[in-house]
Amino acid sequence: MAGPPPRRSRNVHSRPSPKSKPARTSRNTEDDVVVIVEEEDDSEDEGKLRRRSPVRNSPGKKRNSRGTGRDPEKRASKDTEKRDSRGLSGDKRASKASARSTAKSERSSNVLSIDSLAKLNAINEKVTVSTAKAREEERQFKEKVVTGKKHRRKTNEGGGTRKKKRVISGPLLENGRGNRGGYIEVEDRGNKRKWFLIIGIIVLLLIILIPVGVLVIGKQSGGGGGGSTTGSGPASASKPPNTNLNGISQNDIPTASKGSYLDPFTWYDTEDFNVTYTNQTVGGLPIMGLNSTWDDTTKANQYVPALNETFNYGQMPIRGVNLGGWLSIEPFITPSLFSSYEQNLNIVDEYTLCQHLGASSAAQTLEKHYSSFVNEQTFADIQAAGFDHVRIPFSYWAIATYDGDPYVPRISWRYLLRGIEWARKHGLRINLDLHAVPGSQNGWNHSGRQGVIGWINGTDGATNAQRSLDIHGQISAFFAQPRYKDVIGIYGLVNEPKMTVLPVDAVLTWTTNAINIVRQNGIKQTIAFGDGFLGLPKWQGKLQGVQGLVMDAHQYVIFNTDQIAFSHQTKINFACSGWNSQMTQSINVATGYGPTLCGEWSQADTDCATYLNNVNTGSRWTGTMDLSSLPSSLSQSSVLSPSCPPNSGTCECTDANADPKTYTDVYKKWLMMNAEAQMNSFEVGWGWFYWTWVTEGAVQWSWKLGMQAGILPDKVWDRDFNCSQTVQAFGGLPENY
Repeated sequence: MAGPPPRRSRNVHSRPSPKSKPARTSRNTEDDVVVIVEEEDDSEDEGKLRRRSPVRNSPGKKRNSRGTGRDPEKRASKDTEKRDSRGLSGDKRASKASARSTAKSERSSNVLSIDSLAKLNAINEKVTVSTAKAREEERQFKEKVVTGKKHRRKTNEGGGTRKKKRVISGPLLENGRGNRGGYIEVEDRGNKRKWFLIIGIIVLLLIILIPVGVLVIGKQSGGGGGGSTTGSGPASASKPPNTNLNGISQNDIPTASKGSYLDPFTWYDTEDFNVTYTNQTVGGLPIMGLNSTWDDTTKANQYVPALNETFNYGQMPIRGVNLGGWLSIEPFITPSLFSSYEQNLNIVDEYTLCQHLGASSAAQTLEKHYSSFVNEQTFADIQAAGFDHVRIPFSYWAIATYDGDPYVPRISWRYLLRGIEWARKHGLRINLDLHAVPGSQNGWNHSGRQGVIGWINGTDGATNAQRSLDIHGQISAFFAQPRYKDVIGIYGLVNEPKMTVLPVDAVLTWTTNAINIVRQNGIKQTIAFGDGFLGLPKWQGKLQGVQGLVMDAHQYVIFNTDQIAFSHQTKINFACSGWNSQMTQSINVATGYGPTLCGEWSQADTDCATYLNNVNTGSRWTGTMDLSSLPSSLSQSSVLSPSCPPNSGTCECTDANADPKTYTDVYKKWLMMNAEAQMNSFEVGWGWFYWTWVTEGAVQWSWKLGMQAGILPDKVWDRDFNCSQTVQAFGGLPENY
């Protein structure tokens, strides 16, 4: 191909930002904790301070989880037995104390230094207390822990005055801060040894419990489906450090805005956000989090123009990928959000998930997912794979919620804006995709609520249709700002309206009204509308008088009971001939609508991926897709007999969902060829967007995981197969998975 076009001069736009206050630093320093040991001595003239081994518990320091040794409860039990047994000689007790001290030091090497351990052992070697004296001292034993202040006491027992000797341990003493921390009074060295054991047990318990707690918090369920491996998950990352909050003070946030969306101290993740407070809005939507400058001079790769240069749609192919399951939850992409619930709870979509969790817990759960599932590295990796566009699905509750909605309002809006800025940084153009509208446009789980279609249709259909127009009024006003004119290439109206159920004329009227609103608000980019599953030829003559549109068709063979039964060879032939001929027909205004792109497709061979056909629902492939519990518009799609190719044996999903490391070479070759054939056909039109970039485990639905498994190209343009070549028979490749 031709080399890259000449690079234009750097074009940096700027926009005045709200007046900033001088940066102030607010930092909370957690106090170190030290153990202060005080002992009373029978010797009246011995008043020196004697140092013991430093024992410091520093809350910010990790402990090593290895070497936890014996069960702390058994050790405590044995210590009790030794105190009750009075038959041991002083030497034997000292010897056992030394042994225990040595064992403890090995288990707590991350807490006590080597020098300190040596001192501790030396002290314990000197402990020789008689049995009689131990009994007497048990009766006299007193202890008191005082935190945060000094404690001094003199006693007059047995006619003598005992002077307290304070042993202050740890770095606080060295820094002259020994007045902080705790003080422990100990009547004799034998009892002091007891406290060393107690401290050791506490440390041991912390060593055991901290890693266990981290393990429990970090645990997540694997995805499976279409090849199962480790992808990305909502619980896979620790909380972001949010260091950019260090430069501001909570006092900078007006009282009325504290605790609100505009308060960055309430955000789970502040990375790459502008945390300077502003209540400015555009189209009623906050700009909080955005920087006031941007740079559109970056290009995604050598074959496409920089953002501030023209991308000639229809002349150069779109090679894009979706970020499905990120801002609009989809169970098969992130099954870990759903797999922990009992089936009778019926947690099957974002609606029921939020309803079950409640407002606070749902907000925490989903924001952690937004933060961890996609980050800047995601966009860097997408660019590195050769893509030039990213389609970002988002839902209406990023903009507004209505009475009865359990959805988490507005938080995903912030992450959408940050995602666009990351795309800009890597030269990637955006296809905005409103994936869910009020009432649900198709009744599928990725519309937010599975079941009844309540958009345009039903009792509240007209209300929900108007609400979705109002949402476009806000979105289009916001994205008509100059900062988005280059980075946003395509503006989508609504994902997959089910026009086989919805009244076609009503959807066309709504589409026309939405286009008018978006254009009046200043959007000049290409506007995308869905084909509604009517079939591409049926769009000839519809909406053709409106300029600047592109039809978005989603092409999958596995959701069609006839096509899913194709043999491996036939599937590739269909990808070449079927998709190619449909795209050729569609882009010709005499036989189809005109400009057409494929907004979703995948290389998946079956519909076996976990939760692909709904949570706790089977597959067409095995004939276990029972939708009888759903409304009639969906239940009629049940498939209760196997759909794999005839005479191919028992249809099964085990091998279809296997780890790709177990794939045979011939199966890997078929998967690669199947993908390359589809890319070839869709580029007859405006191009394509793969569904999707990453999943938790469904490899055949993830470009990232497929690329790692060697079943998708490392670069989108680096292909070995095109549709001018003969498709082999793939002999020896089983057809039943």
